[in-house]
Amino acid sequence: MDHTGLIMKMMEHDKYNAHRIQHFLKVYEFARLIGEGEGISKELSDILYTAALVHDIGIKASEEKYGDDSGAHQEEMGPELARELLSSLDYEENVIDRVCYLVAHHHTYHDIDGMDYQILIEADFLVNMYERHMDAPACRSVYERIFRTTTGKRICRRMYEVRD
Repeated sequence: MDHTGLIMKMMEHDKYNAHRIQHFLKVYEFARLIGEGEGISKELSDILYTAALVHDIGIKASEEKYGDDSGAHQEEMGPELARELLSSLDYEENVIDRVCYLVAHHHTYHDIDGMDYQILIEADFLVNMYERHMDAPACRSVYERIFRTTTGKRICRRMYEVRD
């Protein structure tokens, strides 16, 4: 699936905010690397890569409504916006439904129900650990609590001071 149209729509959504645009592009690329490394199906990769691009779509609405970008508020505000955007690009309903579920749960780190969900969380953390300048103990904690995929663990170990 070609995601160029979605990438351009998300760039428009986050226009003038280079940080957010770079964030979703980095999460997308790490999700792609992990997904390919784990050998996920084409169907699952279409869902995962789409979710990686739109996972933070609720930030702007959260800031407008609540004055913050908390994870809970992103999860609340994001799914409806993701559904509108993906519908406008003629994504299949089953893809939209799962992507909206992932957007609604991407800051919920328990009861992870699927490889797409696990990889999205790992990819987002790989980027957030860097963007938030997390120290070695914090990175180690995230590694132990969050990372489950072989590929995600390998990338995390190469980027941060963590070991099995």
